[in-house]
Parts: sequence; C-alpha cells; structure tokens
Amino acid sequence: MIEKFNFKTKLLMGFTLFSMFFGAGNLIFPPYLGAQAGSHTWTAFLGFAASAVGLPVLGVVAVTLSGGLNELASRVHKKFAFVYILVLYLAIGPCLAIPRTASTSFSIVLKPFMPEGISLGPIQLVYSLLFFTIAALVAMHPERLTEYLGKWLTPILLFLIVFIFVGTLMKPEGGAAVPSESYLKMASVQGFLDGYQTMDTLAALNFGIIVAMNIQARGIKKEKSVMNETIWAGWIAGIVLLIVYAMLTFVGMNSGKNFPETTNGTEVLMKMSEFLFGRMGMIILAASFLIACFNTCVGLFSCCGKYFNGIFPRISHKVWVWSFAAVSVVIANIGLNAILKFSVPVLNAIYPLAILLIVLAFTHRLFKRFEYVYPCSAAFCGISSMLLVLEQQKLLFPGISKFLRMIPGHAIGFGWLIPTLAGIVLGVVFSRKKGSI
Repeated sequence: MIEKFNFKTKLLMGFTLFSMFFGAGNLIFPPYLGAQAGSHTWTAFLGFAASAVGLPVLGVVAVTLSGGLNELASRVHKKFAFVYILVLYLAIGPCLAIPRTASTSFSIVLKPFMPEGISLGPIQLVYSLLFFTIAALVAMHPERLTEYLGKWLTPILLFLIVFIFVGTLMKPEGGAAVPSESYLKMASVQGFLDGYQTMDTLAALNFGIIVAMNIQARGIKKEKSVMNETIWAGWIAGIVLLIVYAMLTFVGMNSGKNFPETTNGTEVLMKMSEFLFGRMGMIILAASFLIACFNTCVGLFSCCGKYFNGIFPRISHKVWVWSFAAVSVVIANIGLNAILKFSVPVLNAIYPLAILLIVLAFTHRLFKRFEYVYPCSAAFCGISSMLLVLEQQKLLFPGISKFLRMIPGHAIGFGWLIPTLAGIVLGVVFSRKKGSI
C-alpha cells in the first residue's frame, strides 16, 4: 500500500479526469467565443475560464473535502440530497448528455462524408448502437478508466487539438473580427455565461468518485491520501482544460475575418480545419470529436451506473450501464430535440444550486454553527432559479415576471444570486434566534 503517487501517475489521473470533462460542448464553445468576441476575445476568455475551469475544479475539491456529494447535499436535508442528486444524474446522464455524445459526434464523424441524398436515419442508428455498445463495455470497469482514457485516448486528443492550433499559428491570413453585440460591453460577463453552458460544474460533483476508484485501484487505500490525490487530479485537469480552451479560443478568434457568418462552434471548427488542412483537416476534426464524445460518454456511464447501483443495489452496475445505453440509443435517434427542450431548463434550474453547494463547502467552517444557513440558502436559490427558468419559458404571470426583472443581476443571468445571499443572511438570523449557536 502506498501513501501518494509520483508526478507521472498524478498526471495520468489528471488526464483521466480531463477526458471525462472534455466532451463535444467543450470543443465547440471556446472557438465560437473567439469568433464572436473578436478583438475582445481575451477579456471574454477570462470570464469563460472562471466558470468553465474554475468552478468545475472547485467542485471536485469541494465534494472531495466534504466526503462525497451526498454528504455535502445532506447538510441541506437528506430528502433534498436524494431528490437533487437523482435529478442531477438523470439530467447529465441518460436524459441529455449521454445521448448527445452520439448524436453530436455523428454530425461531425460521418455526416459530412456521406453522399448527398442518402438517408441518414439507418446509418445514425447503426453508429449510435456501435458507439454506445463500445462505451458501455469500457464503462463496465470504472476502476480501469485511467488505462483506457488517461493513458491512451487523452494524449491522442490533445495531440489533435495542438495540431489544429499550430496550423492556425502557421497561417496568419485570418484575424479577429469586430465583436458581436453581446461582447461589446462586459465581455467577461458574457464569457462567464458561455462557460456556464458547458455544465461541467454539474459533472464535477459526480466525477470525483470515479477518480477516487481509479486511485484506490492503483494502491492508495487511506481515505486522506485518496482525497489528496483526487484534489491533485482536479487541479491538473483544470490546468489542461485552461490550456486547451485557450488554444481553441485562439483558433476561433482567427476565424473571424475569413468566416464571419458562422453560427456555432462546430461550424467554426469545420471551416477552419478545412481551411488549414483541406480534407485531412476534416478527418482530424472528426477524430477529435469522436474521442472527446467517447471519453465523456464512458465517464457518464460509469458515474451514473455507480450512483444508481448504490441507491438500488439489487440492480447491478452492469445492468444499469446497459439500461442507460439502450435508453440513450433511443433518445439519440428519436426525440432528442424534445428532450433538449425539457432538459436544458432543468439544468439551468439546478446549476445555481451546484454553485451554492460548492461555495458552502468552502465556507463550512464559517457557517457550520448556523444550522439554518444550508436549508434557507438552498430554498431561496432553488425557488428563484426555478422561477427564472419558468420566466424564460414564458410560463409566469406578467406581474411575477416584472418583479423578477427588477432583481439586480437579472439582465446578465444572475437573478438567483441576491435571493441566495438573502437566504444565507436569513439562515444566520434564524439560527441565532433558535439558539443554534
């Protein structure tokens, strides 16, 4: 039994965690930010890095230091922990993120190379069956993901991204465009909101347990040592994410003048890859998407299977993984748009609660004497987030919507922040009145 890893093994663990974070969304958001922000790219990137790198890393650390997500969420209430974590796993798992790994990768890996007029439905079905079958087989052994993802696939992915980045450096004909309207003012705030959409903070609350399993499989058994190595993996993954995001953002920024009419990050990467390397560029990009989506799919299969096996132990981890694979095949081929319409608002509703739990984990020593801080702040945060989502869906009475728009921060997507702070203050006040301290 060993106490700690050498630097090479720490790096391998960090690569494993990075590979689980880095999916299709992580590939396409930074280039689109660079294309849209133009000359304000690096100001916007600061905000993006804070939410797309900082929060996920802090999420891994927070959950690790708290003894697990269930332990952290149970500080609010045990019933809250069960419901919140269940919704979280369903949202980032079989209801959205897992099916999207196949449908998104198909649109890059095969669709551009198909002859015009051919029916894509049967081809996509076969592709998704193969994709999810292979991913499920790898996910059968979550304790061995370091071998599969960290040691082999992640270095290949990083090489491909660096290749595209170097190609951009070698072709200086492009350049930054004029910033779009959303980046003209407060570019860093818009960048933060862009990173917010990656939803990696939600994933961070769950991936720590898989990394811990891989650490234990390599000989570290002491709980404190496992925690330390998990935190190390979080910081290394964050550094790699930051470097990769910077390279992809640079690629997008330099596409601005040559391809000003792009509508999303996928289009930016496709046009830039073809511009830089011709047909070979499309193949390089397809390989990058396939590896990124596959890695994330395996990570999500593993952590979701582990969680549901924990709450329903009569059904094995393997059965859960295969069940998720079957459901994902169906959703990836029919009704994904309808699922997205439902799932995205759910994610927007639970994301602020994830940020709150991370903040409370780091301030636990300050607030642990005030027993009502956790439930009050979670209640105010959750209710305000749900109301804001309902407002976005135009499902509230005009009077309520008008009131919500008066809350400071509403216009920039942080209408839940002031209510949450109010909940913390009320939690302290109620605790003092009840003599809880």
